[in-house]
Amino acid sequence: MGYAFYGWETADSVPVTDEFKGITDPHKLYDALSHVWCRYTCAPRLRDKWSEENITLGQCSITAFLCQDIFGGRVYGVLRPAGNYHCYNVIGDRVFDLTSEQFGDEILSYEDNPEQFREVHFAKDEKRERYEFLKKELKNYCEKL
Repeated sequence: MGYAFYGWETADSVPVTDEFKGITDPHKLYDALSHVWCRYTCAPRLRDKWSEENITLGQCSITAFLCQDIFGGRVYGVLRPAGNYHCYNVIGDRVFDLTSEQFGDEILSYEDNPEQFREVHFAKDEKRERYEFLKKELKNYCEKL
């Protein structure tokens, strides 16, 4: 599979858990999530724009925190014009954004952004529920491999 997400060239982190069978690096996670992301896992405010052609739309925070569960590291956020943060992962000196493709040709700055915390993001029940659903579906997908 060809990759276009930001940082794909150096996304070679190894898992800190064996909870997800077959997920050996962020590329494998992206591959698996490509079968799991859906309209339900998309942020509600963006669901009407979600499509099979733009599967990463509205998936950033739940994906970044799930990636953190698997590979460790930290989650940071790019402040967007509407006041929301677009989340991505930093592990050691590796920066990657599994959901960057949703922005098409727009170039985001991955420098000097604030760290994001799941306690803040998951204070919204709908986001926590989407994260839990994504995690459960990823486990189910991995078990089938």
